[in-house]
Amino acid sequence: MADSSFDIVSKVDHQEVDNALNQAAKEVSQRFDFKNTDTTIAWRGENGIEITSSTQERCSAALDVLKDKLVKRKVSLKALDADEPRPSGKETKISCTLKAGISRDQASKLNKLIRDTGPKGVKSQVMGEELRVSAKKRDDLQAVQQLVRDADLDFAVQFVNYR
Repeated sequence: MADSSFDIVSKVDHQEVDNALNQAAKEVSQRFDFKNTDTTIAWRGENGIEITSSTQERCSAALDVLKDKLVKRKVSLKALDADEPRPSGKETKISCTLKAGISRDQASKLNKLIRDTGPKGVKSQVMGEELRVSAKKRDDLQAVQQLVRDADLDFAVQFVNYR
């Protein structure tokens, strides 16, 4: 019998993020506490989001609205990297970036976690920006998935290509 396998990746569903961003922008434009603050939430490039407001407090509140919408759409907040509010002329801005892909350091951290505490007979190897995990038994793979879910990682992970 051939080995079963799956891939551990760190990706962001851009459609869900776009939906969350549009919902947050609509809520900010309609809420009373954002009236006359010129608060906007918009895309900046492929993986960037910029929040602009007249005050630092409203800018931070708009970021909280965006985070709330992302959580409701099941997008991990670990994929969102928000900078500190910075003054820009008469307004304040917050730049956010979406993180995707598993770096070498993160992959080696996952490899060590699987090797040290995972079931015996499980192999893992780095393939670009993802990590392939294989084993003879599917139960071992499910145990590895649970192990990775329970680990306190500083990046979002998904499991794909389960065969």
